[in-house]
Amino acid sequence: MVISVPRLVIAAPSSGSGKTTVATGLMAAFASRGLAVSPHKVGPDYIDPGYHALATGRVGRNLDAYLCGTELIAPLFAHGARGCDLAVVEGVMGLYDGAAGEGELASTAQVAKLLRAPVVLVVDASSQSRSVAALVHGFASWDPEVRVSGVILNKVGSSRHEEMLREALDESGVPVLGCLRRAAQVDTPARHLGLVPVAERRSDAVDAVGAMAEQVRRGCDLDALYALARGAGELSGAAWDAAAAVVSSPPPPLPVPSLGAAAPRPPHRPERPRPQTPDGLRVVAVAGGAAFTFSYAEHAELLTAAGAEVVTFDPLRDEQLPDGTRGLVIGGGFPEVYAPELSANEPLRKAVAELAFGGAPVAAECAGLLYLSRELDGQPMCGVLDVSARMSEWLTLGYRDAVAVSDSALAVAGTRMRGHEFHRTVVEPGAGAAPAWGVRAPERRVEGFVQQGVHASYLHTHWASQPGVARRFVERCRTS
Repeated sequence: MVISVPRLVIAAPSSGSGKTTVATGLMAAFASRGLAVSPHKVGPDYIDPGYHALATGRVGRNLDAYLCGTELIAPLFAHGARGCDLAVVEGVMGLYDGAAGEGELASTAQVAKLLRAPVVLVVDASSQSRSVAALVHGFASWDPEVRVSGVILNKVGSSRHEEMLREALDESGVPVLGCLRRAAQVDTPARHLGLVPVAERRSDAVDAVGAMAEQVRRGCDLDALYALARGAGELSGAAWDAAAAVVSSPPPPLPVPSLGAAAPRPPHRPERPRPQTPDGLRVVAVAGGAAFTFSYAEHAELLTAAGAEVVTFDPLRDEQLPDGTRGLVIGGGFPEVYAPELSANEPLRKAVAELAFGGAPVAAECAGLLYLSRELDGQPMCGVLDVSARMSEWLTLGYRDAVAVSDSALAVAGTRMRGHEFHRTVVEPGAGAAPAWGVRAPERRVEGFVQQGVHASYLHTHWASQPGVARRFVERCRTS
């Protein structure tokens, strides 16, 4: 199979240069021309893809060579870009920045090479003139395999400033494909973990994306950019497919009756048949809404391919789990921002606790861990785990190499996975009697909780790297 989707990688010398504004603006501007635009984001970021989805009307997808492995970058890209006229890939950090101590691994440069895609460098020109040529020359010549094929100048102060920048770059051999003036209206609010997600400010986010698109239309040569994208090299290989990935994954070992430490149970009540949907599928409820916005699209696709019916619910609004729920996935997000509202929804907290104490599979990552705790910043949560959670002044951030310590609804002990941590909260204690993961760096430690069917941890993982996780989880939904 040959993959020939026109594509661009939008990179920058450093964070804060304007990648998100330019990439999102380009996506929206090209979509407004009637093109089917496939949005992608390098790295583990969950928030930017929400703005990308708003700009294109398609699911924003991540390309993370650390979490998924380099061999999955092109297949995952082809899966997301299938049937599209153009793909725009927003980079992460600076062009050559990747996983700490791992060389180019997970960098925008590596992903651009794996995709054989031209790179457009977004440069914050607000405090320089002729020096911009030296900067661009350095980035363009650092790695000959990385094709820096154009520059978009951002935060340009005046017509005279633009003239000086263009004159300097004439000597670099890298063409200027856009020049954007300072524009406060495209700014998006941020807080302790980055931009505020689209789900929390949809109306304002729509306006912001519209402003980004208009600024890009005014300041960029869209025809030249599309021509550059069409010059991307062909890729060979098959697109990633969730059904094929699940079928080819190792069969899950038979479930064991009890996993991990025993947990307090609610008062005894007579057993009753678990409700099922008319077609007999196992319903996996996935937390969504403003408090739980962090998820990878491939997770739901893998669960569906494994035989589950995936139904989204909002813990801020829904007082009951979806009918027929046999398993629960609670990903990342900002429960700390909504702790009073989550706590006030007592009927749902009780329903989650009853499901978990009944032995149903529950997969909780980061925000999900906080929601299952006894309390978060003094507000009562679900009480599934006997831990207390609170905000901290310290940011915990970075890739992690992990191994499953305890058999769980997700994996057997010894399963290796890579993950990512990104939070300003702490839970006490940090691990249960049966920890979820052993982590090697930055220090050796165990973390998380395996308790009956519950697997809860701070670690964000990408299940495309281990499709057997989804298959095992759905099997546990069938037998629990």
